[in-house]
Parts: sequence; C-alpha cells; structure tokens
Amino acid sequence: MPEFLRLESPPEAARRFLSEITHRTGAEVIPSGQAAERVLAVAVIASEPLPAFARSTVDGYAVRARDTHGAGDSLPAYLRLAGEVRMGVEAERPIQPRECALIHTGGMLPPGADAVLMLEYAQAAGADEIEARRAVASGENIVQVGEDIQPGQVVIPSGQMLGPAEIGGLMALGIADVEVARRPVVGILSSGDEVLPPEETPRPGQVRDVNSHSLSALTIQAGGEPRRGGIVRDDIDILTAVARDLLADCDALVITAGSSAGARDLTREAVNRLGEPGVLVHGVNVRPGKPTILGVCGGKPVLGLPGNPVSALVVARLFLLPALDALTGRVAPPSPQVIARVTLNLASQAGREDWIPVTLKWENGEWLAEPIFSKSNLIFSLVRADGLLMVAPDSTGLNAGEAAMVHLI
Repeated sequence: MPEFLRLESPPEAARRFLSEITHRTGAEVIPSGQAAERVLAVAVIASEPLPAFARSTVDGYAVRARDTHGAGDSLPAYLRLAGEVRMGVEAERPIQPRECALIHTGGMLPPGADAVLMLEYAQAAGADEIEARRAVASGENIVQVGEDIQPGQVVIPSGQMLGPAEIGGLMALGIADVEVARRPVVGILSSGDEVLPPEETPRPGQVRDVNSHSLSALTIQAGGEPRRGGIVRDDIDILTAVARDLLADCDALVITAGSSAGARDLTREAVNRLGEPGVLVHGVNVRPGKPTILGVCGGKPVLGLPGNPVSALVVARLFLLPALDALTGRVAPPSPQVIARVTLNLASQAGREDWIPVTLKWENGEWLAEPIFSKSNLIFSLVRADGLLMVAPDSTGLNAGEAAMVHLI
C-alpha cells in the first residue's frame, strides 16, 4: 500500500536532511592558478605582509611631507630633484631635507620620504628643481607595509569558494598550490518505463529523459561532477541494485520520478534499502515539488525528485545545492536576488511555499516581475524565466504591485 505524504515545511525538511549528512568529499592539492570556483579546504594564513614595502599609488614625487607644508599656487615650496626611483629596485639613496625623487605608480618609496606629491601639483623650476604647488600630509598617496595583510592573518577562511580576487591574493602571497575540497560527484538516475533517451523518438505515452541532463547541468554549475546512471525501468530490485552501485562511487545520489505516493512508488523503498537512516522526509509543503523524498544513506545524501522537469529543478535548487555545500564544507554566500513588483495577482495556499517562474523587466527605476503560468512538466517555462519568485508560507498570495523577492536563476 502506498504511504500518504506527510508534508514538512521546507526549512524543517532541510534541517532534518542536512543534519544527517556526515560524508565529506575529502581534499586535494592543486595549482592555485587552477583553483577558480573550488572550495578552500584549509584556511590560508599570510606568511608575509602585503604590500612588502611602502609604495606609491600615483605618479609624482617622493617627498618629506614637512617640506611641503604651507605650499600653494601663490607660494610654492622649492625642492631639489635628487633623481628617479626606478621600478622594481630600491632607491639609490635616502631623501634628504628639501629633496624629492621622481616616482611612478607602484614604485618603492625611498627611505626618508613619507608622502608622494602628484605630478599635477608640481612644476619644473630648473634642471634639478621642482615647485611643489600643494602641501601633502604624511602617508598621502602611498600604501604602507602590511596595510593590506599582516603576517599570521587568516586571509581566506576554509569553506570559501575561490574567485578571481582570491586567486589573485594567493598569487600575491606566493602560494603556488592550495588545498581544496574535491568536487562532489553526484549520481543521477532517471526511472520509469515511459522514459527514453533524448536521441530516441518517443511513441505515444513515452517522454524523453530531460531531468538527468538538466540536473547534470545544475550540478556542474554548482561545482560538482555529474555521473548519469542511465534510465531504470519500474522494478524495485533493478532500481535498488543500480542505485546502490552508483551511490558507492558517488558522494550523493538523485533519483527522478517515482516519488509520488501511489502504486508505483518505488523510490522510497529503494532509498530505504540503500542504508541507514534512509528516508527522512517524504513530502515537502512546496509548489512545485510536493512529493519530494529526502534521505541519507551511510552519511550520503539521497534525493527522490519529482519527474516533472520544473519541479525537479526547483527542488534541486532548494535541497541538492545545500547538500553539495555540506559535502564540501562550503560556506554558501547569499543567492543573487532582486526585489520586484509583481504585475498580476498571485494566489497561494497558506502554509505552502510557492516558487513561481517570472520574467524581469526594468521600468521607471524598479524591477517588474511577470509571472509565467505553466504546469510543472513544461521545461520551457524555466527557459523563459529570469528568476523564481517565492510566495512565503505565511501568505495567501500577492496583490499586483506588491513587492517580493526574486531569486535569479
């Protein structure tokens, strides 16, 4: 007999699900230049200050600030030009009182100097003399030793995704190799006698396999590696055997279709056969995606997603992506969002979290969200969408013109 769904709220379902995931992907050391979009496994601690020497932030003249005090257009300060600070080398000698040296952006500040006068405020007064037509303060137009980073400082915490700035920071510190979490491998199975490969022509009653390919793309986008296990027909023993073999080689498993409460509900039983504790949640109070199955088997996350493509992708964003973060230890940043005003009335059921595909349009200084009304088996409703608008469970809907949060996709 099929089990009726006991609906959990999305936050409670996520809490129960994520709290049981104990498996981790492990770590590997790779060249820092190849670590973009990887999750840092061990915090990076600076071994040296940055910058390592005081340097100029402008083109100008290295000076002693006190020698420019009171200088202006009507009463310039006269400084002897003691030479030029060449890039990439130390100054040949210190700056003496009432002296200056030509310096370029990024050049090393010579000893004795404590500021840089911009070229715009200087004028040649002779072969070896300049007029300073503006006073500068000590420290002006320079960066000091260690102003960016001090030795012993945690500069990138573990769990952070490495982006362009982080890669640049690693190179600045001379860190050529870095320890990152291994990419999570996600096994993906499609089930159902009616499902066939996309390259085949469906007969009446058959559908092409959309989910394993769209979920593979989502996995790649999230930094994981998909491993498709093919299409399994509606046989509990075959489904269990294929799922067990796939899960053994993967960090997570996703099974699509077969999650509705009904006579052909095989996914729940298969998940329970894969290991303890098995199914934790069967039914989430969310639309689309109510019949979702969330389980953990041997510490690894296992998800049973609805067969409808829109439902599968929406639910995967809600639960698969946080599971991948748990596997790698990633501290996920907030998802990109915008506030938009809905253009139409949207009805909702109190207690249920609704996710509605919308298109976005910028008009009169604000975003407008145009709902896309379609059923959850129509994948191109998401293709046309710019984001997913959430109607909170404590609401019975939104009125036209009301502002709401849209999660960009």
